[in-house]
Amino acid sequence: MLDWLVWGTSWILLLIGCTFVVTGAIGMIRMPDLYTRLHAASVTDTGGAIFISLALILQSVFVFGSAMAAIKVLLIMFFTLFTAPTASHALAKTALLCGQVPLGVDGKPILDSPEEATLLARSRSVDYQSGQDAVEILEETRRHKRARAQGQDQNSHGDED
Repeated sequence: MLDWLVWGTSWILLLIGCTFVVTGAIGMIRMPDLYTRLHAASVTDTGGAIFISLALILQSVFVFGSAMAAIKVLLIMFFTLFTAPTASHALAKTALLCGQVPLGVDGKPILDSPEEATLLARSRSVDYQSGQDAVEILEETRRHKRARAQGQDQNSHGDED
């Protein structure tokens, strides 16, 4: 009776995990830009890794009787849960630094130019606080850019005199 329960539970967990992974693959194909594709892949693959790992842990402990295999699968799951979000963040930050502009719901770019995306990714004000809204940071970079452009205009007008 216990074997049947373990097999049934592990197969349900495997099916849920595989559903997460397939949903992530479909999201990679269907989503319009890099950032939404990255989100679809990272969230669903992390969910898939959790459920598949839990199923494998159940199988290794109760069916095969190997606690060492369960520990190894548990370690793989924790490493995946720590590295996958970090890699997604690094990819998104690199895309912003390279000037990849995110798209809005309507399919239009959210930012005015690739240079603005790069500025948004690089700029941090001196009084930056963790959790500060990205809109505030973007407005600050626009003000800084305008002030710098006005300063250059004043310098060029001063040279003409």
